Amino acid sequence: MSGSDVTRDGVRGARPGRDAVTGGRAGRRGRRGGRGERPVVPEAEFGSYYGLPVISKPPWEPLDIAGYLYLGGLAGASSLLAAGARLTGRPGLAAPARTAAAGAISLSLAALVHDLGRPARFLYMLRVCKPTSPMSVGSWLLAAYAPLTLTAAATAVAGRYRLLGAAATAGAAVLGPAVATYTAVLLSDTAVPSWHEGHRELPFVFAGSAAGAAAGLALAVAPAGQAGPARRLAVLGTALELGAFHTMKRRMGLAARPFGQGRAGLLVRAAELLSAGGAVLSLCSARDRRLAVAAGAALLAGSAALRFGVFDAGVVSAEDPVYTVLPQRERLEARGSRP
Repeated sequence: MSGSDVTRDGVRGARPGRDAVTGGRAGRRGRRGGRGERPVVPEAEFGSYYGLPVISKPPWEPLDIAGYLYLGGLAGASSLLAAGARLTGRPGLAAPARTAAAGAISLSLAALVHDLGRPARFLYMLRVCKPTSPMSVGSWLLAAYAPLTLTAAATAVAGRYRLLGAAATAGAAVLGPAVATYTAVLLSDTAVPSWHEGHRELPFVFAGSAAGAAAGLALAVAPAGQAGPARRLAVLGTALELGAFHTMKRRMGLAARPFGQGRAGLLVRAAELLSAGGAVLSLCSARDRRLAVAAGAALLAGSAALRFGVFDAGVVSAEDPVYTVLPQRERLEARGSRP
């Protein structure tokens, strides 16, 4: 596409300004009045300057940040499961859940710091607390949550300071749901179309995915006789994840297309199959250790595939200007057609 073919609005074959977006006043009169008038300007073809994206794609490293999303969800849901297991007298379930939360949040923070480049950059984010910034709130959330999970796990392993361990487990459980879902708010707060357009349902998708991952890990390592809550959590989490995800895609329209194409589409389909299969296997695993391990592996893999698929879909939508320009044009036309 040559430079002379591109207007100031980044579209080809349309006059700059209002006509490039709406098709011109004459075009609207022809559509509304039914007088047979034809649009003066033909439909615009979408493009951008020299074929470049309209917005910048996320600068994050895929492995680091997608892993950070997955491990944070696993940690937050595991803390909630650990607290419930402790209250119901299931030490065989509570201990691995506490350990999983501590290990997952440690790896999640390591992935985040690796993407930032220097540990000091994470500390810089704690200099202020800005409630309107998901990144600022998330930084303080992690700073409070990580010590609680590490304390809960350490006291469980040592078998001492039980009162301190109980308080740390309860505190981590209170913060756990926010840790599991705040990353969805963080993604939705960007200009990336396939993330921003899913802002209503994406936290529920991440909550269900996190619950499935935590349940999967518990099924794989906890005694079958004490894993009843994990089996129920697997079914509930998978139902929430798949239901919210399909609702999100139906509502998003064009911006949902990257979830079904390319590598992101493969990951999303794999996530759906693995999560659903793991939930079904979990119902049959009460007396079969091999089925419990298979169900746990499927749930863990399904949750990871979903997070990586969501990340990839967002990058694809940022690189293609159609996902940015067309929804904006549709919103302008919808506002212009209102009485």
